[in-house]
Amino acid sequence: MQLRFTLLLAVVCLPALNAGVIYNESISGDFANSGLTPTGGLVAAAGSNQIFGTTGNTGTLDRDYFTVTIPTGLQLNAITVLPGTTAGNISFIGMQAGNQVTLPTNASTATGLLGWWHYGPSDINDNLLPPMSTPANGSSGFTIPLGAGNYSFWIQDFTPGTFTYGFDFAVAAAPEPATWGFMVAALTMFGVQRRFVTRSARRRIR
Repeated sequence: MQLRFTLLLAVVCLPALNAGVIYNESISGDFANSGLTPTGGLVAAAGSNQIFGTTGNTGTLDRDYFTVTIPTGLQLNAITVLPGTTAGNISFIGMQAGNQVTLPTNASTATGLLGWWHYGPSDINDNLLPPMSTPANGSSGFTIPLGAGNYSFWIQDFTPGTFTYGFDFAVAAAPEPATWGFMVAALTMFGVQRRFVTRSARRRIR
């Protein structure tokens, strides 16, 4: 019984798989420059989903737009700034639910966005979802983790020059009520069995 229970926990609590790099501008090309037609096809998997690119102003402002899909049964737990990320005066990341970023580039508020943040090297290894989740300047805010669906991102920096960025989208399996119920039942059964074995052993000792 104990062996079967151990195997059960091993199956239910399998570690997340590492999905690796899902987009690198230096390999796959520049991200779309329009929020209405963001680069798509970025489907996250359980584990680490890394995205690398560049932004900045070299005479023309390089805005990057892309959509990340979180499949059914998964959830987005963190967006971590990776080492090597650089920034000018104002590096910006914004997020909107769906397949587009409809907020105009000259908007004075963040109305329509779920959240946004001005990131920089000081944020390296930090999770940006908590600060982005707080409503600010018109953004709606959101609850962490983010469930399955499409999320579109807007990254830019007005500062003259070119700036690299890397973000790690940490995705994990969303807990299923049936699974948790099964685990609770299994734990209860394991506890009952242990009490029965302990009582039997005490009777033998007496």
